[in-house]
Amino acid sequence: MESEPQAEAASPPRRSRWRRGSGDGVSAVEENGGGHGFGTLPVFMAGISTILGAIMFLRFGYAVGNVGLLGAFGIILLGHLVTIPTALALAEIATNRKVEGGGEYFIISRSFGPTIGSVIGISLYLSQAISVAFYMIAFAEAFSPFAAWFEAQIGFYDPRIISLPATLLLLTLVLTKGADLGVRVLYVVVATLIASLIMFFLGSPAEGYDPSTFSLTASGGDAFFIVFAICFPAFTGMTAGVGLSGDLANPKKSIPLGTMAATLIGMLMYIAIVIKLATSAPVDLLRDDQLVMAQIALWGPMILIGLGAATLSSAIGSVLVAPRTLQALGDDEGLPISRGNAWLAAGRGVVNEPRNATLATAAIALVIVLLGNVNLVARLISMFFMVTYGSLCAISFLEHFAARPDYRPSFRSRWYLSLFGALMCLLMMFLMDPVFAVLALLVMAGLYQLVVRRKGHEDGLGVMFEGVMTQITRYFNLRLQPRRQRLRSSEWRPSILMVNDRTFDRRAPQELMQWLCHRHGFGTYLHYIPGLLDAKSFRESQRVKRKMVEQAQRRHSSVYVDTVVSPSKISALAQSVQIPGVSGLNNNTILFEFSVHDPPEVVTDIVEQVRFVAGTRMTQVVLRHGDTFFGERKAVHLWLTWNDEDNANLMILLAYVLLGHPAWADAEIRVFAAYPAEHIAEQRARLEELIEEGRLPVSPKNVRFISVSSVEAYRAHVRRHSAQADLVVFGFTLESLAERGEAVFLNHPELHDVLFVYAPQQLTID
Repeated sequence: MESEPQAEAASPPRRSRWRRGSGDGVSAVEENGGGHGFGTLPVFMAGISTILGAIMFLRFGYAVGNVGLLGAFGIILLGHLVTIPTALALAEIATNRKVEGGGEYFIISRSFGPTIGSVIGISLYLSQAISVAFYMIAFAEAFSPFAAWFEAQIGFYDPRIISLPATLLLLTLVLTKGADLGVRVLYVVVATLIASLIMFFLGSPAEGYDPSTFSLTASGGDAFFIVFAICFPAFTGMTAGVGLSGDLANPKKSIPLGTMAATLIGMLMYIAIVIKLATSAPVDLLRDDQLVMAQIALWGPMILIGLGAATLSSAIGSVLVAPRTLQALGDDEGLPISRGNAWLAAGRGVVNEPRNATLATAAIALVIVLLGNVNLVARLISMFFMVTYGSLCAISFLEHFAARPDYRPSFRSRWYLSLFGALMCLLMMFLMDPVFAVLALLVMAGLYQLVVRRKGHEDGLGVMFEGVMTQITRYFNLRLQPRRQRLRSSEWRPSILMVNDRTFDRRAPQELMQWLCHRHGFGTYLHYIPGLLDAKSFRESQRVKRKMVEQAQRRHSSVYVDTVVSPSKISALAQSVQIPGVSGLNNNTILFEFSVHDPPEVVTDIVEQVRFVAGTRMTQVVLRHGDTFFGERKAVHLWLTWNDEDNANLMILLAYVLLGHPAWADAEIRVFAAYPAEHIAEQRARLEELIEEGRLPVSPKNVRFISVSSVEAYRAHVRRHSAQADLVVFGFTLESLAERGEAVFLNHPELHDVLFVYAPQQLTID
């Protein structure tokens, strides 16, 4: 494995920000944009050396001493309930597409889109960059036994006299030698780590340990979740190798194998370590001595060497990964500082080494090391890692349900594991530290606003949720289809279709549709474009559709809008009534409309269309509208006659559905039952019985019976009582339409807006 040439070379062309994966058979350099071409082993080593790091040496004795062996098992189990679903989700997403530089950031941004990806990427980078300082401060703990020597030599001891020079040296080596040197150092570090663990397991119980005092539990120590919060960072290193994605020869293979192997081996090692600790040292020693492993090991100094190696390896992992995350962010112009993106994205040499991003990371790390205390920052780091892990699990979960054709991972997790991992991350954030959990979420929200303002749009997340909602709709429609064949009339709800070419010069029909479909129904509005379907008419239909969607959004309409191209209105109706509505239900109602200002031929066409659709047994509604636009929306009048035996229930039900919309919230329904005098008593008794049984949803006080002896008398009553009503509802029959034609819909010209209703059969209301 050759190191990077030291001579300055021209940077290779920048990667396409949203380039799809390349095919097989390309070289590692071609496939990875000039990366090192590493295999699976560096991914595993970066992960396992970070998992078996500072927390293992410094805090797991404390954990066993405070919560006992069973409690320590619980911490390991709970931690891996977060990390294993995340590792599985990461492996799944990584095998779906070519993973370029940026590791976890690349995976998240290409799944959630650049806006969400940038937000999570920034928080991920900050946690990685600050982790460099965190691990180097922990590295200084390996020198704590020499504190007395330092005091004797220079008069004081401050861990920063170790951590600061060590950080400078590490950063200098990475800047001058690059990732190649970092991976070579990992081999030495992992070997040292293995040697220290062997010394630990070969060691004897510490002085003062009495096997008879062994207990599975402990009492009087710190609370379980306090201990868990301290130890959880030990399990967060399983994705450390993912940041090398741009330098891997085959990321789809190396990331899943290396990550899962590090996670599982790390879990087994922690189980073995807590068993050894519980059976080798008294509780007080475990609680009080953070280097208790050195007292148990066969050769104690090897634990200090292992601690130094573990923290150094974790720092190396972070200092390799963080700049590559920042470089990928700059390459995608994902940072809210415009001028910094190009500078940070620039790479050096054939392998595109992130020199500038490493300098930025070095500045952050040195400032934190100089401050010397990162306890509060470390708690926030844990929150950001939880956000990242939760995002990875959420992506995997959503992709399972979105079922996008381009999501074809060669390795698949299970949707319930991904969902469980996402929920566990959210729960653990608040159990570990609710204040910092809220703070982390607020910081994320602030970053989101900054990125959105800079990019000027939101994207990514909506596409995925759209896929999820599509799949949910598909599933339920398929499940409900057999039941729909057995629907009773009492379960009727409006599923309204309208085919109209007068879309943009009148608003009343679309408003009525929206009111009727607000809560109880579904609406499909199709704009009719006359002509034959060809490339030109199709482009026109798409242009009109976009205009309709924008109009519907401005009006907050709940009606689905689309277009239909057909040679005639009749053929358009024939096409439309045979397809299901937007809900998946068959359309059971069709709406026609005309204005009082339309020429007579428009009404003639509507009569023809109504008679044509009659063969489908659909409910038909014809709106005649004028200039009042439903007036004040206070009064809805229904007129029932001797011809409305089948229409009555549907007319009343539609009126009540209409009043369910906030625009009609203050309206009142009044029913006028007009019958010949000899039938009044019979009809009154019948209607009152239906009302009492609850089969007519109307109050008796809102029903008025009127005796009429002729058509002229009936029309006079209508004028007298309903001339000022905002909407008047009449029934009509196909027989009357055949006899009188257009006159059916032109009756009562003195009224404002009128709705004519035809029900092909009586609707039963329970």
